[in-house]
Amino acid sequence: MIKTILQNVRPLFFFTIIISVFSCENNKPVAKAIAAIPVYVNQDSINKIRKEIKADEKAIQLDALFKNKVKKERFNGCILIAQKGQIIYKNAFGFANYKTKESLKINSAFQLSSTSKPFTATAILLLADQGKLKLTDNIRKFIPDFPYPNITLQMLLTHRSGLSNYIYFGEAYCDENNCYNGKTFDNNSVLQIMKNDKPTAYYAPNKKFGYCNTNYAILASVVEKVSGLNFADFMQQNIFKPIGMNTTWVHQPKNNPENKNTTLGHNASGQIEKDTYADDVVGDKGIYSTVEDLFLFDKVLYTEKLLKKKTLEDAFTGYSNEHKGKRNYGYGWRLTDNGNGNKIVYHNGWWHGYNSIFFRRLSDQTTVIILSNKDNRTIYKIEDVLSIINVSSSSVEVDIEL
Repeated sequence: MIKTILQNVRPLFFFTIIISVFSCENNKPVAKAIAAIPVYVNQDSINKIRKEIKADEKAIQLDALFKNKVKKERFNGCILIAQKGQIIYKNAFGFANYKTKESLKINSAFQLSSTSKPFTATAILLLADQGKLKLTDNIRKFIPDFPYPNITLQMLLTHRSGLSNYIYFGEAYCDENNCYNGKTFDNNSVLQIMKNDKPTAYYAPNKKFGYCNTNYAILASVVEKVSGLNFADFMQQNIFKPIGMNTTWVHQPKNNPENKNTTLGHNASGQIEKDTYADDVVGDKGIYSTVEDLFLFDKVLYTEKLLKKKTLEDAFTGYSNEHKGKRNYGYGWRLTDNGNGNKIVYHNGWWHGYNSIFFRRLSDQTTVIILSNKDNRTIYKIEDVLSIINVSSSSVEVDIEL
C-alpha cells in the first residue's frame, strides 16, 4: 500500500484579515491577525483542478521516487510538492535526531539556512511598502558610522555591494567560546568588526554580482533600526503570525522559543553538527520552519496580503546577471528564466548539516519544498521531481551556495 500523504481537501477554508494597528509605544505599526472568517470554496472546482493536474497519479510516482532516494541516496527530511495551489504530495523520512532515533514528522522544523534570505528581503520590502525606507537609501542613513560609502539597500538585496563575507573574516575575531569581546558573536559583532577594522571589500559597490552573506546580515540590522524591534520579533509580528506560520521562528541565542518539533543538523555520517561562531548571526540564515509553513508563505506571495503587486514584481526581477540571459538574482530570490514564460523563483541553502530547497514556478504555481537535516547535496538535483510534475527542467540550475 502506497503510504502517501495527500492534502485533506475540505469545502471550508479560513483566511485571516490582516490590519495595521498602532501600539502605544512610539506609534509603531504592527500587523496583527484579528479574525478568521470562514470562506466556502467549491469542492467541485478543487476536484477539477486535482484531476486536471493528475494529482493522485503524480503522488504515487513521487512517493516511489522519494522512497528510492531514501534507499539509494540516504535522503533524510521532509517534502511538500504542490501545483496550482493544491498539495500533490507531502511526507517525512528519517530522523529528527539520529542519536535518539526520534522520527521526523511533517511538522518538524528545520534551519532554513540561506532559504532565510527571501524572508529577510520580504521584511525590507514590507517596510518600503509602508513608506519607512526606500531601496535607494544609503546604508549610512540607518547606520551612520558604517565605514563603506555608496552602498544602498538595493545593492545589499541583489548582492552587488562588493562587501567581503563575514563567514570568512569573522572567525579570526571570535574566541573558542564563540563570542566577540565577551559577548555573543551576532549581527552587532559583525558590524562592530566592520567599523573597527574595515575588512577589505572584494570590489567597488555595484560593480558586479557577488553572493555574500554579509549583505543579508546587515539588512536584518536595518530592519531593527527602522522598526525599533529586534529582528526575531519583527518577523514574528509582521510576517510569520499574520500568515499563520505558527511553527516558524528566528533563532535567538539566549531566547530561543521551545519547540518540541525542532530538528538537529547532522553531517553526512549522521553525527550531530557542533555550534560555531557564526550560528548566532541572522538575516542571511537563522530561520527555522516547516514544509507546511513554507507553503503558506508560497501561497501568500501570489496575493497582495503581504506585499504590493508591484513590489512582488520587482522582487522577482533580475538585477545581477550570474550568467547572461539565463540565471539571475532578484530581491532575496534566485531566478531562472528561459524567456518562454517559465520563470522560476527559488532559493536554496546549506548550513551545518541542513539542506533546503524552496522552488516556485510562477506560471502554474508549481512548488517544490525539500528540507533535510542530514547533509546530502543530492537533494539539489530535482530534475527527476520536476519531470514527474511536468515542469521543464532543462533550464533549472540549483546552486548550493550559502
